[in-house]
Amino acid sequence: MKEKIILITGASSGFGRLTAEALAKGGHIVYASMRDIAGRNAGNAAQMAEMSNHDGIDLRALELDVQSEPSIDAAVAKIIRDAGKIDVLVHNAGHMMFGPAEAFTPEQFAQQYDVNVLGTQRVNRGVLPHMRRQKQGLLIWISSSSSAGGTPPYLAPYFAAKAGMDALAVQYARELSRWGIETTIVVPGAFTKGTNHFAHSGRPADAARLAEYDAGPYKGFGEEVQKAFAAIVPEDADANGVAEAIVDIVDTPFGKRPFRVHYDPTEDGANVGFAVLDRLRNEMLHRVGLSDLLKPKPLV
Repeated sequence: MKEKIILITGASSGFGRLTAEALAKGGHIVYASMRDIAGRNAGNAAQMAEMSNHDGIDLRALELDVQSEPSIDAAVAKIIRDAGKIDVLVHNAGHMMFGPAEAFTPEQFAQQYDVNVLGTQRVNRGVLPHMRRQKQGLLIWISSSSSAGGTPPYLAPYFAAKAGMDALAVQYARELSRWGIETTIVVPGAFTKGTNHFAHSGRPADAARLAEYDAGPYKGFGEEVQKAFAAIVPEDADANGVAEAIVDIVDTPFGKRPFRVHYDPTEDGANVGFAVLDRLRNEMLHRVGLSDLLKPKPLV
């Protein structure tokens, strides 16, 4: 297996952290990006440096804020300066918000889209010129089963943004295939352990609207949703399975990588929903004579 230069966004915790460590242990050079490595993430950066030294792997903490083009440009420039290329980009950075949709301000929705959707666009614009010059590359997008499976209420901003990101990933796949750049969309199900999604989730800014829900027919509903959500997650559900799936994708030869991979211990039906959606989209490309876009071909 040939080592690859890999950039992961949002790698301080959760799926990003697990994936960064797993890929580095698999023999790759991994740039685990996160915000504020000199401040609040200094401990995470230090842990990665210690792991690299102790385990003899190459795991490098990297400053990168997906909401800042200058930050992204600086991070990409550093990777190119140090390693000369970027083989794999893992879009993982994301943020969750929990509460009744009406109680979130439009600005909060905009922030959710800015991180989960526009963040991927900023990073793509920084990385893709290098991949296109290389005439090869791999984009891995961390989507969500909520985009085609069962969805509990009170997560509207997050689910809406994740659906937008998934749709963007599909379009990018078509527009990059003739450059020799592959796409795999990873679809995790619900995990109440192993990530910080719920612990770090945002709350509605409109306290008055929230109070109306809490005092009305939805009193205690947030807790009810979380309990119901947790109840369907098997005790042995392990977020490491997502990281292992990504390692398998990276290590799969060009041309044999799957377009979409599901890892969903709760079995919420997203695998069925996406199978239908992806088939319909593929059939349309066949109908209009653009089926070559479904399978990237190597240009080097």
